[in-house]
Amino acid sequence: MKFKAAALIGAAALALVAGSASAADLACLITKNNTNPFFVKMKEGAEAAAKAAGLDFQAFAGEKDGDAAPQITAIENCVASGAKGILITPSNDSVGPALKAARAAGILVIALDTPLADKDAQDITFATDNFEAGTLIGAWAKATLGDGAATAKIAMLDINHDNISVDVARDTGFLKGFGIEVPDLTVMGSEKDARVIGHEQSDANPEGGQKAMETLLAKDPDINVVYTINEPAAEGAFQALKAAGKTALIVSVDGGCPGVANVKAGVIGATSQQYPLLMASKGIEAIVAFSKDGTKPTVTDGLSFYNTGVNLVTDKPVDGVKSIDTAKGTELCWG
Repeated sequence: MKFKAAALIGAAALALVAGSASAADLACLITKNNTNPFFVKMKEGAEAAAKAAGLDFQAFAGEKDGDAAPQITAIENCVASGAKGILITPSNDSVGPALKAARAAGILVIALDTPLADKDAQDITFATDNFEAGTLIGAWAKATLGDGAATAKIAMLDINHDNISVDVARDTGFLKGFGIEVPDLTVMGSEKDARVIGHEQSDANPEGGQKAMETLLAKDPDINVVYTINEPAAEGAFQALKAAGKTALIVSVDGGCPGVANVKAGVIGATSQQYPLLMASKGIEAIVAFSKDGTKPTVTDGLSFYNTGVNLVTDKPVDGVKSIDTAKGTELCWG
């Protein structure tokens, strides 16, 4: 099932699903919130694919990252409604028991973007290879700095301190790509390299990114490299740097249209682009197949999940790190 994301992005990702579902069949999408453009695009992809397949569709969301209670309620509502499948970006692992109960009721459960620690809480994960996404921006930042990488001062703006799998993968991937030894790839902050000034919680939004950057600048005003979990956090970090009269090389992950625009404008140096519309639309296809004959999706060769692809987006390419420019990134953004 391994494939290149670019070949399936956009309209092709929403091609008619093989076969069709009963009009009574229901698919649920449960996201971390309904305001982050990433999740908005995910809903767009799922809703369009469900409509094309003749599925009933319901969407639910928490209020913010880490907000599990509304997600648990949504899972229970989907079970009670007789859903055939649930697509979920889990806020944290506390939703696991409710998802296990859903699976026990015969519902296909697909985690999108963020796998759960309990393997029995989902049938499969459809996701970006977040470690690769982090590695790409780390390798690009190192190559861009050249000899200056040896004396870099790095700020790490994560989601929070809960060691959410996607947070950990991007964080540790960046450090490995930058050439920093990471003793434990399952948690954030195990590195001992003095170049890492600190890890701060951004809540993956601009306000949190600004506050986190201000905290780290107070610790070391000479920070010159900023890793951010996503582009909203990067925007906040940029504003904090600007207010302090500082500049730094900012890298990020997501590749949404606003994020790509910020790469083009020079706010972000490079970002790793993922494809949430594709994640969600492929998830709906999997629910349709499962509804028809019980077929379940399988993982990409060599990985523990179904890989929906990643591309590095930058207008300042470096040798040894494959990338696309912002023109192509704009064409593909979140397709």
